[in-house]
Amino acid sequence: MTTDSPGNSRYWPTQYWHPVEDGRIQCDVCPRACKLHEGQQGLCFVRERQNDTIVLTTYGQSSGFCIDPIEKKPLNHFYPGSPVLSFGTAGCNLACKFCQNWDISKSREMQRLSSRATPAQLTEAALKHQCQSIAFTYNDPVIFLEYAIDSAIACREKGVHTVAVTAGYICDEPAKAFFKYMDAANVDLKGFTDDFYYKLCGAHLAPILDTLQYIVHETDTWLELTTLLIPGQNDSDDEIEKMTQWVVRNLGPQIPMHFTAFHPDWKMRDIAATPAGTLSRARNIAIHNGVSYAYTGNVHDSAGSSTYCHHCQAVLIERDWYTLGHWGLDDQGRCRQCLTPLAGIFDPQPGHWGSRRQPIAIN
Repeated sequence: MTTDSPGNSRYWPTQYWHPVEDGRIQCDVCPRACKLHEGQQGLCFVRERQNDTIVLTTYGQSSGFCIDPIEKKPLNHFYPGSPVLSFGTAGCNLACKFCQNWDISKSREMQRLSSRATPAQLTEAALKHQCQSIAFTYNDPVIFLEYAIDSAIACREKGVHTVAVTAGYICDEPAKAFFKYMDAANVDLKGFTDDFYYKLCGAHLAPILDTLQYIVHETDTWLELTTLLIPGQNDSDDEIEKMTQWVVRNLGPQIPMHFTAFHPDWKMRDIAATPAGTLSRARNIAIHNGVSYAYTGNVHDSAGSSTYCHHCQAVLIERDWYTLGHWGLDDQGRCRQCLTPLAGIFDPQPGHWGSRRQPIAIN
């Protein structure tokens, strides 16, 4: 193995693993705790046992790089209107039957990882294209933790922010190392029953709730939540009531929640797309239960995607898809009408990236 350059070796050394009594090695990155014989890969596909250690096989590799609006992650309270350099690798540590990025997250084809970039090159690309942030997205950065952390460290040295788009299925110690360097995160809270997580995601709910509480109470990482509502699976009033009540009670009312529309994909093509009314109903339940900032997503709903002052209800950030309109904040991030602070991280003026999606080449 080598640690010189991602182009020199397929295998990158990792830290979070330990041998077990039967001769296998257990990966300790996520609660799945894959136990591997020599040459085997975990469910994520990218962490592999080689020479009696567990290595990362996708360090420095990507399926491509693209500049997105930060609102697409979705993050509505983190430098609104700004461009973010987005990329992912391959694989995932969940097995969601409804995956909307299955061509990347479920891929076991290393050939699709045709793009390469060191952490320094990622940082320089962000600066060159005037991106305030880099997002680890498309597939879950937890599984390429070492690459994400090294990139975040390089970014921080040059004043570039980092964003993790993740399901939050990660063990305690790697979570401490990972979120230490993340400026913002959007975590998919996929449902609010263990039955849903087990049957449709191959995971469990409790570790995700632990991750959310850790982020809010133990880090400086700005957090927003996204729930993809699937008809007949996780969209009942009762489940949304319990979820939003838990968020307010355990994370606080200031955590933004995004309710987004499911589209038939991967292994759930027999279920219809989520009606817009379902998203509005979930948003209303969240607001009724004390969530200050609740949004609809994946549908055209300017009212449901705009930000309002939780004190006086004035429009603070108007959105039409990913394009910003009226800006009701003063230069200190407060409502101009009543001077109530808006939770989040803001520049004195909004960005103007709009809804553009711009693929770029690195190297």
